[in-house]
Amino acid sequence: MSISAVDCVQPAIRHAREQLFTHFRWGQWSRLALVGILAAELRAGGCNFGNFGQVMSHPQTRGDEFLPTGFPRGFPQVDPTHLSQFIGLIMAAIFVVMVVGFIFLYISSVFRFILFDSVLQRRCSIGEGWQRWRRAGGRFFLWQLVFQISAGLLFLFLIGVPVAIAAAAGWIQNPQQALGRMIVGGILLLGLFILFVVAAVVVQVLARDFLVPIMALEGLDFADGWSRLLAIMRPEPGKYVVYLLLKLVLSIAAAILFGIIAIFPALAVIIPAVVLFLVGKAAGLGWNVTTISLAVILGTILLLILIYLIALVSVPATVFFPAYSIYFFAARYPNLDSLLHPAPPPAAPAPPTVPESSPPEPPPLPPSPELIG
Repeated sequence: MSISAVDCVQPAIRHAREQLFTHFRWGQWSRLALVGILAAELRAGGCNFGNFGQVMSHPQTRGDEFLPTGFPRGFPQVDPTHLSQFIGLIMAAIFVVMVVGFIFLYISSVFRFILFDSVLQRRCSIGEGWQRWRRAGGRFFLWQLVFQISAGLLFLFLIGVPVAIAAAAGWIQNPQQALGRMIVGGILLLGLFILFVVAAVVVQVLARDFLVPIMALEGLDFADGWSRLLAIMRPEPGKYVVYLLLKLVLSIAAAILFGIIAIFPALAVIIPAVVLFLVGKAAGLGWNVTTISLAVILGTILLLILIYLIALVSVPATVFFPAYSIYFFAARYPNLDSLLHPAPPPAAPAPPTVPESSPPEPPPLPPSPELIG
């Protein structure tokens, strides 16, 4: 009998507690933090840096009045003679971001399977997992490429067609005359955009939570995996809707909780970075190609350290959510259930009983001698 999404919360919590705390191993904890980052399972959030950004955007509130006379105030101005170099840096940065994003998409596809296996087996091994799951991860990577390209084309269609209709009708040239129709069209377009985002998120969640186990356990490509998943979901679609809604609520709660906890490692990185920035200003360093390059490199290193520290404190969430999906799906997918709840080994057969032998009969007595007489 399949259990509901609500019934899977307690087993998932118990699973995470046993894997992380009952048998605590620092090596496993640190590896799971890295796996959580590379599998895009990091769930710390909820921190609001709006006030910090607002303060930094107003020079009169940054504490310049506390600086000694002669201390350089304000953000250093960029030298116009280096404008072409800065443009080159920006173009190079855009290219690097695109390449890194493409590489990370492939790595996250493989680590999705490593995370699934680590939670299911309660043992995390990155090297062994990479060798075992890189082919399955490659197939999942193809799915993510197909999905993102399709989603991008659909998004352009949803935006381009209404804009083309508005331009053909002359609404853009004379917005005052078609203000009411543009408002109604904008509301409809916003509704379509929200539906598009919700549908894209639902497909991604179903792929990460349920398509990955099917591809892992049956060795299917993403097309056959989706056919298998839809066949499993068809008898009870309502329970999957409840699962998605409950997972949304749990994700929000986890983002708030671990976002609060993540404040401490964030301060441990941000405070030294701010001190280093102030020391550089006090030394009279200006912005040029060299200082900007060093700032980007140092900022990238500090950002990576911050992400890893946040991942360390978020490991319980990194284990809980895959466990939650595993327990929910195992009740509907026998291949997964047999691994999650393996049958107990058969009892060893009892040794054959040897019947007790009857005691040996005593030897016959010799005949008694006959009497003479």
